[in-house]
Amino acid sequence: MATIYDIAKRAGVSAGTVSRALSRPEKVLPDTRKRIEQAAAALGYVPNAAARTLKTQRTGKILVTVPDIANPFFAQILQGAEEAAQAADYAVLLGDTQQQPAREERYAQMLRRNEADGLIVLGHRLPPTARQIVKQLGASAPVVNGCEFDPSMGIPSVHIDNAAAARAAMEHLYSLGHERIAVIGGPADNPLHQQRLEGAKAAARARGRVRSLTLVPGDFSVQSGHAAATALLAQANAPTAAFCFSDQMALGVLAACREQGIRVPEEFSVVGFDDLASSRYLTPPLTTISQPMREIGMRAVNLLLAIIEAVDVPLQQTLDFRLNLRGSTAAPPA
Repeated sequence: MATIYDIAKRAGVSAGTVSRALSRPEKVLPDTRKRIEQAAAALGYVPNAAARTLKTQRTGKILVTVPDIANPFFAQILQGAEEAAQAADYAVLLGDTQQQPAREERYAQMLRRNEADGLIVLGHRLPPTARQIVKQLGASAPVVNGCEFDPSMGIPSVHIDNAAAARAAMEHLYSLGHERIAVIGGPADNPLHQQRLEGAKAAARARGRVRSLTLVPGDFSVQSGHAAATALLAQANAPTAAFCFSDQMALGVLAACREQGIRVPEEFSVVGFDDLASSRYLTPPLTTISQPMREIGMRAVNLLLAIIEAVDVPLQQTLDFRLNLRGSTAAPPA
């Protein structure tokens, strides 16, 4: 393998000049830099990444942990993260924790061992090692949360206002004339569930409809949405609409309606949350809260890199959401 000494000999400069041209090219005259780059290319020179890491204390890698890589919600966030990282000449290491604390902790230990420059957590828990790093370094800790915002984590975050988004979805159903609405939520300890439930209840209180609001637990999956709707639709005084805390659960609700011969939206309305790429192609197309998933990923990476580079930026970033009205909602049957 070619070395910087081989390049120096070919370009007619010192090894120190070659080193500066490769690590800090702005410090070398353009003509000299060009000669060195041409010599490096001709010799097939590949920089020693391990040596560079020892010198700069940077790996050029960031770690992103995701609770469930099979969930399509995270795919667009990861695409945005990858795009922003590549633009900054960083590589992304992906960890699928499957919501297991032991896996979360193993990935956090990679940050302690300097195997990555920073950590983006797309879940709502901080493993012990990450908590220690945040406690030790405070605002300069290279740990960022994306999408599952929980103030108690005490770290920078990129998210939407989930309570306001849920309230907008509920107000849409109330404005159509629905009085009996089911809310199909997520796990009780999940901050997204808690924030969206807060918004849903606020809308119900404003309409004097708290007593007619039905809460059914779920886990954001298609299966839990299907099970919830199957039980709801079998009730004597069934709700006329469902607000699901994920598009995946809304997909399960639509399937249950088809199985029971209930027309959507003529007899039952459905609202989702996330606006997955497939939601507009369902039958009928799904009314849903759209959150900028790709932008969340990009912003989370840029926020993390700003912390690493000690650049002053807002540490809590709340992005806009939108209620997309499609064919799955209408006035309740007379």
